[in-house]
Amino acid sequence: MFFGRKDELEFLKSRYEKDIGQLIVIYGRRRIGKTELLREFCKDMPHVFYACKECTDDEQLNSFSSRMLKNAQISKYIQNFHDWEQAFKYIIELPQAGKKLLVIDEFPYMVHGNRSIPSVLQNLWDELLIREDVMIILCGSAMSFIEKEILAKKNPLYGRATGILKMNEMDFGDAIKFFPNFEIKDKIVAYSILGGIPHYLKQFDAKIGIKENIKNNMLSRGSVLYNEVEFLMRQELRETSIYNTLITTIAMGNTKINDIYQKTQIDRAKISVYIKNLIDLNILNREFPVSDTIKSTANVQRGLYSIADNFFSFWYRFVFPNLSELEAGDVDGVYEYSVKPFLDNYTSKAFENVCIQYLRKKNMQGSLPVRFRKIGRFWEKDCEIDILAFGEKEESIVGECKWQTTKVGISDLKHLKSKIEKAKVTKAYYYMFSKSGFTNELIKFAEKDEYLSLIGLKEIEEAF
Repeated sequence: MFFGRKDELEFLKSRYEKDIGQLIVIYGRRRIGKTELLREFCKDMPHVFYACKECTDDEQLNSFSSRMLKNAQISKYIQNFHDWEQAFKYIIELPQAGKKLLVIDEFPYMVHGNRSIPSVLQNLWDELLIREDVMIILCGSAMSFIEKEILAKKNPLYGRATGILKMNEMDFGDAIKFFPNFEIKDKIVAYSILGGIPHYLKQFDAKIGIKENIKNNMLSRGSVLYNEVEFLMRQELRETSIYNTLITTIAMGNTKINDIYQKTQIDRAKISVYIKNLIDLNILNREFPVSDTIKSTANVQRGLYSIADNFFSFWYRFVFPNLSELEAGDVDGVYEYSVKPFLDNYTSKAFENVCIQYLRKKNMQGSLPVRFRKIGRFWEKDCEIDILAFGEKEESIVGECKWQTTKVGISDLKHLKSKIEKAKVTKAYYYMFSKSGFTNELIKFAEKDEYLSLIGLKEIEEAF
């Protein structure tokens, strides 16, 4: 069953309905759901879908020819195209009625076999295809290759694309559709483990609990997710041992560049290169206080590094450090002593992200007291604020996210209010988010205070 991706489907449909030629580039990291999106888009319309292989150029051309000529009358007389120009030119001769739709999945494989293919396609596009009723979609997982070899200046296809879509992972609202039977608390925990990657979300069994899913699908040898990170790292990067050390260090809470260096002892000059590669792959993220100016973000010593991908974060926090025990089959022991005691603390970070998504959703609906233009975390020396959102005027939203077993009370609100002076907030609306609810005292106080909103798991669930 296909979930989410409403905006992406609308984007493709809007391009399909245009009466001029369309050349669309779609790219994103592996497992993000590109192929599923394209198959969903194509399912009710005539099309040719070709998935490139890692093979020689001759074999690729033969396979492409076979797919293009399938069910065509001309196939009685020709089995293979002589070259790529003839193959691409045949798009306008496809027997399907209306717009001729061609999807080429994993396009970089095709180009690796023949570097002249972008030039061939560019010439045909400029001379013929742009004026025809065609839609060509080029899709790829090699993000750096797409950006540097296909879309960048001085490359043949630069400026030819009529649409470029970089796919990101699903948001919380779409991700939890994979677990309709879970309670909202377990949906948040599942999201903190798997993120918004459809392939990962499909691996969890919605009929069993979080504990069994972690043990069966994250900690057990032979399960899809157990070896997934190692597989992706070997595909995308060299020197995987160094990257493993780097990511594990950050997963353990070392988020400043100097702390990372002290823990890993990786050469300072090389650390920045390794980190940049991981950021390009959307594995790492460099975060600045929401109040920072563009100028201050240029300071290499400023900013905190974190693992942007929830699945990678969980794997490097709980699986990688325990691989020896897991390889020996001690799944129960690793869960009980290395995962269970720290799972709430781990989930709290993802809960902050869910709360930010909640506020973004409300912001788009116009149902907040402040229309904010910027939202994120704030920290300065010994002051940390989970959520700070700046409005167009001097009004702000200040949020606290509590993923804990105790209820949030008046003391928590007072503590939050004590921080706003350092954040230079003059007028604030307070949003308290809580996993375990709120004390009666705080609930009564909120009933009389228009500047305070209490958001529990029920409210979060209703919003999504």
